[in-house]
Amino acid sequence: MRTVSVIAACLVGASLCTAQEAGLQAKFAPRLEKILAQNISPFWQTKSLDRKHGGYTINFGPRSEPRGEGTKMIVTQARMVWFFARMARAGRDVQRNLDAAEHGYRFLKEKMWDPDHGGFYWEVDATGTRKLRPRKHLYGQSFGLYAVSEYYLARGRKDVLDFATRIFDVLESRSHDKTHGGYVEFFNEDWTVPPENEISYMGTRPSAKLMNTHLHLMEAMTTFYRASKLPRARERLIELIAIQSNAVVRKDLGACTDRYLKDWTPILDGDAARVSYGHDIENVWLLMDACEAAGIPVYPLMDLFKALWQYSLRHGYDPSAGGFFDSGRFRQAADRLNKVWWVQSEAIVSALYMYRFTHDPLYLEIFDKTLHFIETRLIDWTNGEWHEFIKPDGSVGGSKAHAWKAGYHNGRAMIECLRLLD
Repeated sequence: MRTVSVIAACLVGASLCTAQEAGLQAKFAPRLEKILAQNISPFWQTKSLDRKHGGYTINFGPRSEPRGEGTKMIVTQARMVWFFARMARAGRDVQRNLDAAEHGYRFLKEKMWDPDHGGFYWEVDATGTRKLRPRKHLYGQSFGLYAVSEYYLARGRKDVLDFATRIFDVLESRSHDKTHGGYVEFFNEDWTVPPENEISYMGTRPSAKLMNTHLHLMEAMTTFYRASKLPRARERLIELIAIQSNAVVRKDLGACTDRYLKDWTPILDGDAARVSYGHDIENVWLLMDACEAAGIPVYPLMDLFKALWQYSLRHGYDPSAGGFFDSGRFRQAADRLNKVWWVQSEAIVSALYMYRFTHDPLYLEIFDKTLHFIETRLIDWTNGEWHEFIKPDGSVGGSKAHAWKAGYHNGRAMIECLRLLD
C-alpha cells in the first residue's frame, strides 16, 4: 500500500507542477508573443534591410526616424543575421526571416570578411567598399561566428557551416592563447599585434582581456559547437566556461569584473573596480546554456549563479519601480542609474532560467516585475522597438538603432523566454 501511496503522491505532484507551468505560460506567453510579433520583429523587418547596398541599415532616432545610411559595424550587422536566423529556427515567418538572414549573410561574407588575412573588419561604410576600421577585434569576430553558426542551424546548408568552421579556424590559429587560456583580443588587419601604447576598439590596451568579449565568445562557441560537433570546439567551449565561471569572478565580492591582463590578473585601478549588473546576470544564463551544449552538469555552478544574482539584486535592482540599473562601484549602490534596454532583456531571461533550476519564487517575481517595466516604460508601442534607456527621472533617452543597438538582446529575450515557458 505504501508503494501505491508514493506513486499517487508523485502523480499528484507532477500534475500540480504541470498545472503551474501551464499557468505561467498562460500568464506570460501572450505578453512576450505580442512584444516580439507586434513591436520588435516588424520594426527590423520593415526598416533594416538595405536593398541598395546589402546588409542592414541600423541608424534610427528616438522616434524611429531614419538618420541616413550610416556605417556598418560587424557587431550589429552580425547580430541582425543572428536575429533573423534565430526567428526562422523558432518557426516564425520562416521563409521571410531566412531571406532576411541571407541578405545580411551575403554582406558579411562578401564585404566584411577579409579575403587576404581572414577575419571580419570592424567597420565599413554603407556600401561595404570602404574599410573604415579594418583591424580585428575578437568582440566582433565572436558575433560573426555566432551569426553564421546560427544561420547554419536555421538553414542547414553545408557551405554556411564551412564558413563558420573557417571563422573558427582563424580564431584558433591567430588569437587563441595556448599559455594563459582564452583569446588575445586586438590585432592589426594582418593579425599582427599593435603596439601596447595604442587603444583597441573596445577602449583597452591591445594585450587586455575582457570578461565582456569572452562572454560573447562563449555564446558564439556554444552555438558553433551545436552546429559543428567538432571536438576542438567543445574543448574551447569548456575552457570559456571555466573562464566565465572562475577567472572573471571576484570571489570575495560575489560579482564579476571586466578587465584583465593576459594571464587573467584582474585590473582594478581607476574605474575598473565596477560591476555591470547586466553582464553578471547575462553570464548566468549563458553559462547554463553553454554547460547544456557541452553536456556537463549545471548544478555545480548554482552557488555562483545565486551569488551573482544576490549581488545584483542588492546593489543594482530597483524594487519599487522594477528594472536593473547600469552599474556601480564595489559594494556600493548603483551610481549609473539609467535602466538600459539590454540589461532588462538579459534580466528576464536569466531570471526565468534561475526559476527553472531552483523553483525559487523570488526569480519569478523579478521576471514578472521586470517584464512589466519593459512593457510599460521601455517599449515604444507607437513607433516600434524599445527606447535605449530610461533616465532616473523617468524620461526616455537614446536612439532606437545605432552601431551598438540592434534586435539582438530584446529579440533574443523574447524567443528564449517563450522557449523556456514551452
